[in-house]
Amino acid sequence: MMMQVVHPPEQAAPLFAGWEETLLWSCLQGVMGKVYAPAGEPLQAALAVLGDFTFLAGEPRADLAAFAPPECRRDYRLLLPQSEGWARCIQKVYGPRARRITRYATKKDPAAFHRAHLTRLAGRLLPGDALRPIQGELYHRCLADSWSRDLVAQFPTEGDYARLGLGVAVVRQGELVAGASSYARYRTGIEIEVDTRPDCRRQGLATAASAALLLRCLDRGLYPSWDAHTPTSLALAEKLGYGFSHGYVAYELVPVSNPRYPTKR
Repeated sequence: MMMQVVHPPEQAAPLFAGWEETLLWSCLQGVMGKVYAPAGEPLQAALAVLGDFTFLAGEPRADLAAFAPPECRRDYRLLLPQSEGWARCIQKVYGPRARRITRYATKKDPAAFHRAHLTRLAGRLLPGDALRPIQGELYHRCLADSWSRDLVAQFPTEGDYARLGLGVAVVRQGELVAGASSYARYRTGIEIEVDTRPDCRRQGLATAASAALLLRCLDRGLYPSWDAHTPTSLALAEKLGYGFSHGYVAYELVPVSNPRYPTKR
């Protein structure tokens, strides 16, 4: 079965109705990502792809579940089923390659954040550490290491990031050690990505960078959406002011020969 890009992507919006995921909104709004559907058929099922994330909606179909768009990584993907029917379809298609996990959504409440609190958190850095906007050379330094790549990777060029992205890095003695940035952009906000160099974790760097990024979002009238991959990420979100909304099912897809799963925020 041939797949095609849905253009304009808004055509697929009824299939994803009620799904409050900003990465999905990025795709449907045509800001970032793509929406795919079977070619030459009525639009009854579709998938939306942005970075590592694939959202499956409409009538469950094995051919759509098995489809890997060319922009997807081959070593890691996150599949998000709209229904248990889609979940069963994923399990049938991928078997042991698909590991069922729970992710954690936060409430999308623009009134949840308090500037004084965020300012205090952003100021809790060790002497010699500094917050810097991700731009210019720092964009390229993020791309240079695997731990920091996702801070900017969905923006193909420095110019794309300058136009659509927003981020804050922590620099220590000239080295990038942590950052909070836009994994993606939609019309009225960003989806946040947070990463810390492995040897610098548990030092409050993610908290400071995230608080600084939230302040910049508030200054620009952008909503900083946060979806947590782990309870640790959810705890950080709650420290910043987010409220827990609900857990939801996702599937991590990796090669069977690779027993290790990447660490996502």
